[in-house]
Amino acid sequence: MYTRLLRNVLTLRTYSTKSAAKVELRPINKILIANRGEIACRVMRTARRLGVRTVAVYSDPDEHSLHTSIADEAYRVGEAASAASYLRGQHIIDIAKRASCQAIHPGYGFLSESVEFAELCQRENIIFMGPPSTAIRDMGIKSTSKAIMDAAGVPIINGYHGEDQTDERLQAEADKIGFPLMIKAVRGGGGKGMRIAENKEDFLTALNSARNESQKSFGDSSVLLERYVRSPRHVEVQVFADQYGDAVYLWERDCSVQRRHQKIIEEAPAPGLPEQLRRQLGEAAVRAAKAVGYVGAGTVEFIMDKEDLSFHFMEMNTRLQVEHPISEMITGTDLVEWQIRIAGGERLPLTQEQIGRKGHAFEARIYAENPRGGFLPGAGPLRYLATPQPNDYVRVETGVREGDEVSVHYDPMIAKLVVWGENRAQALNSLIARLREYHITGLETNINFLIDLAAHPEFQEGNVHTGFIDEHFETLFPPIEIKDEELCKAAIALVLNESQVFGSNAGKNDPFNAAQNARLNYSLIRSYNLKGNDKVYNIKVCHDESNLQMQINNGSWKTVKPMRLSDGNRLKIRANIDNNISTFNANIDGTEVTVFLENGKVSFELVQPKFLNTLSDQQSGTSSNKIVAPMPGVLEKVLVKPGDKVKKGDSLAVLIAMKMEHILKAPQDATIKSIGGAEGTNISKGAAVIIFEDEEESA
Repeated sequence: MYTRLLRNVLTLRTYSTKSAAKVELRPINKILIANRGEIACRVMRTARRLGVRTVAVYSDPDEHSLHTSIADEAYRVGEAASAASYLRGQHIIDIAKRASCQAIHPGYGFLSESVEFAELCQRENIIFMGPPSTAIRDMGIKSTSKAIMDAAGVPIINGYHGEDQTDERLQAEADKIGFPLMIKAVRGGGGKGMRIAENKEDFLTALNSARNESQKSFGDSSVLLERYVRSPRHVEVQVFADQYGDAVYLWERDCSVQRRHQKIIEEAPAPGLPEQLRRQLGEAAVRAAKAVGYVGAGTVEFIMDKEDLSFHFMEMNTRLQVEHPISEMITGTDLVEWQIRIAGGERLPLTQEQIGRKGHAFEARIYAENPRGGFLPGAGPLRYLATPQPNDYVRVETGVREGDEVSVHYDPMIAKLVVWGENRAQALNSLIARLREYHITGLETNINFLIDLAAHPEFQEGNVHTGFIDEHFETLFPPIEIKDEELCKAAIALVLNESQVFGSNAGKNDPFNAAQNARLNYSLIRSYNLKGNDKVYNIKVCHDESNLQMQINNGSWKTVKPMRLSDGNRLKIRANIDNNISTFNANIDGTEVTVFLENGKVSFELVQPKFLNTLSDQQSGTSSNKIVAPMPGVLEKVLVKPGDKVKKGDSLAVLIAMKMEHILKAPQDATIKSIGGAEGTNISKGAAVIIFEDEEESA
């Protein structure tokens, strides 16, 4: 196997050299973007600047999406599920031919690393704006890629990448490598098919678990073994190659801070690396690209030991990476423009010596998810959306607008917030400030968590590694405490939203107007009950001339001087609370009251009158006799039927949301009464999926 791989490497290098003289210039004036969301919008912005027309494809839920609306043309590609839409390679090529496109940009995800799609484009004489299919194939199989990298002089981590997959051989190789070790699916990605064996006794259990997940996810149970680095950093290098055999690196990025083996915040350059090491990383990445005859944008990922800074090849992503904007920010380049130009047969725009590096950049991925709930993904409408103002130093990469829906069918990423500063400290301060300006209601997001993460002392110092969140879990997720100031500001928002008495348009129906000239003892008192963190707080509000008096849970009265500032139809407020002046934004959506403060948003529920709550309970039933969906999703499998008797812990149904599988299990021994939907049904968060019989019914 190893000899065959070396022969392949030599063949690829020979092919690259021969083809350099045969490069055909093919000007591109129209491209189809075989993707959706923010990456489709990103490609379209650069294409428009270059005068290149764009064609979008859309699934049924995306008919009115942002990427569909800003394209020059858009064509329906299929139903909601990816397999019935964005993964339909032949159908997408048919659309590209019908629309007279010379090229297809695959974005990332979906078909971007599909060998079959790249080959199909070549057969149909359509430019695939990615590397040759041979490079995708070789880099897509971990065992193959590591052998090629070893032959090219790229450091690889000690491990076993062989074809003999018997338990006996793998156990023997594991004993040679030593523990702890990492078991990885050969065709893995996104953390799937990955397990850690802490010792010899754990190995076979971890091996079988990795195999099973790999088979389900990739149709292949083959694994490789690697020495496990206790405190690894994830450092990757942006590379670019043209069709003439030249390749360059655009410095490195650190993507160490992750959850569920997926990136959440990235920065460029990586903190704390000597300049000599940065160049060694870049040169190794270029050797990797040349070893497979690479063309276009790619990312070579390395695992780096946090202690001694030794680095080893992990994998190569044969596409434009999600976090490419931070490389653009520190190098002053547009990598999508480079993709378009190189796909058309041009040479690299810059030589290695011409690629400088200035300042520092961060990217924070804003997701619809619940960090305190295990980072479970969510979905729903973006009822209120206000973003930081983009400029030369701030980018908001997104594919959604206010009122759009984050769908259960696709990735839950809402946006990427990208900032640049003269140095790391300045860029980090900018990131925190801009995150505070990113306001969303209608669904849960990770913005509050990102603020806490970016402000964490260890992150500020650059002490990052892939286990950062687990190591600092208690300080990143301290107990939630509702502060009096937060309650006051929520009550202020309610008062100003109802009456606007302190704004330029004083409400004629203001409940406090009748008492404006009355003595405090006879002033009208309004009472609000706000629920936050599972506790109800009572806030009494009394109007006193030009001020408000507020009392929380029968405590001392606070003097409040609020003013609604002009900000269109947004609720922007300046308030003096007991001589402490601050400005904040707020939003009221039905019974949800949200204030956006220094550490992120704080939301309260305006508690309904008791008789309404009782009516609601009667209509919905209690949760003790049912299993409700912990997140919105699609009911993929129902494993039981009415009348079945189940035991505590039995698997009852499988819910799929945003590429995650969630198995619903029986909380106790019970009898199934009914099912909340058929397989394939969309399920909202909190909806009953499985309903059990009451004890009386099953007796």
